[in-house]
Amino acid sequence: MCLSIFLLWLVSIPLFAHSSPAPRGFLIDCGASEESSSGSLKYILDDGFISVGNKTAIKTPNVLPELTTLRYFPDKSARKYCYVIPVIKGGKYLVKTTYFYGGFDGGKEPPVFDQIVDGTKWSPVNTTEDYANGLSSYYEIYVAALGKTLSICLARTEHTVSDPFISVLEVEYLDDSVYNTNDFKKHALSTVARSSFGDSEDIIRYPDDEFNRFWQPFMSENPVVKSQSKVDTSDFWNLPPANAFATAITTSRGKTLKVQWPPVSLPSSIYYISLYFQDNRSPSPYSWRVFDVSINGKKFYSELNVTTSGVTVYATQWPLSGQTEISLTPGDGIPVGPLINAGEVLQILPLAGRTLTRDVMAMEELARSLNNPPSDWNGDPCLPQQHSWTGVTCSRGKLARVITLNLTNAGLSGSLPPSISNLTALKNLWLGGNELSGTIPKMASLKALQTLHLENNKFEGSLPESLGQLPNLREILLQNNKLNGSIPDALQDKNGINLQVSPGNDWSESR
Repeated sequence: MCLSIFLLWLVSIPLFAHSSPAPRGFLIDCGASEESSSGSLKYILDDGFISVGNKTAIKTPNVLPELTTLRYFPDKSARKYCYVIPVIKGGKYLVKTTYFYGGFDGGKEPPVFDQIVDGTKWSPVNTTEDYANGLSSYYEIYVAALGKTLSICLARTEHTVSDPFISVLEVEYLDDSVYNTNDFKKHALSTVARSSFGDSEDIIRYPDDEFNRFWQPFMSENPVVKSQSKVDTSDFWNLPPANAFATAITTSRGKTLKVQWPPVSLPSSIYYISLYFQDNRSPSPYSWRVFDVSINGKKFYSELNVTTSGVTVYATQWPLSGQTEISLTPGDGIPVGPLINAGEVLQILPLAGRTLTRDVMAMEELARSLNNPPSDWNGDPCLPQQHSWTGVTCSRGKLARVITLNLTNAGLSGSLPPSISNLTALKNLWLGGNELSGTIPKMASLKALQTLHLENNKFEGSLPESLGQLPNLREILLQNNKLNGSIPDALQDKNGINLQVSPGNDWSESR
């Protein structure tokens, strides 16, 4: 879900330095030619993380430094455009993407496109309304790294009429305690809303939030109170910033506090919800209040005892649909009304599965062996299915396998690495009509291979004997290469095989 942020320096970013360490990970200023800073945050160039797209600057005045440039992607033939970020395998990460159109392409409305994290479609990107209101848009998702890299990709859809773009990409490592009740092997968490209640001032972010999460101010028609004491949040679930407890919204003694939040209507789905409370009065033996918490009329927590130390309550899987109302109902005889300081709602996003690691590694090695692979050969080779690599077809299911590789007449040069034999589900390997050279590697493990098209290339050397041992191989096209030696007897004797080896090779008599 899209979230908005003001663009001006004075609205959203403190200008003073801070002694807190920077978030662990990468803060990337997309399309920039030199590094930039916002307050104490330092943004680096994106050149080392992506090899496609063009850089440009926008002319909108008074925007944050990291929003003055962007990277856009004019190649309409590519299925996706991917940043690849080095990560710790098994680590948990916040991925944040920020978009400010700025009319970079001479148009009046931003393009609409999809964003993908690893093999899972994350969300559409539609910043039209925000841009019309002078705002940038950002998206957050929390994911676990399945390997040593994490890919964040943009992709065209049927609604994309101009070039996808991105302004800022942040990938930040999270502590184990943050959102650790979610099963990150099965689900990601996509931010819907994160608010500090009763706060009409700036967004709370780094350095107050060590992970640079944004806590948007939220006001309602209810009274606002300020806290008379600070909260130590170091032991709290999700490590909220202490100043998220600085204000709260409340109501009179004996009344039920009703708050419509998040302020947007939600799609029917399952959500992670975390709510934060603190008694705002000065600490004393009487600084506490008890109330029930309900969401859309369903009991969320009974007899919650809120003290000046603060408390968090959460639900790992909670169904929501449409407008959401939080109700806080005081217990009998409680001398003060209920209150709430802050809240988070994150949509639980099922992961789309993944491609078998061995296949991923083999495809990445193949990409490195080719001098000019297709521009979208980054990220997951198979997923999402409609955004697999150009020329790659995969099986369906939670563990995808590469079953066809078709790069016929693709203008390729380079070589075919031995690791191609690790694609053990491969049925069709079609690389004809290119400038590939070197020897044909052994393929004894490709038991599923049915067709092998290597014609009209520059392969040299002899044919591997192992080709004759592949039980399902029924067609081999090898004409017009620089091969020599003899054709293995097992190939010549194979019943029903379409074997085309001439012209263009130098075969000796084999019998």
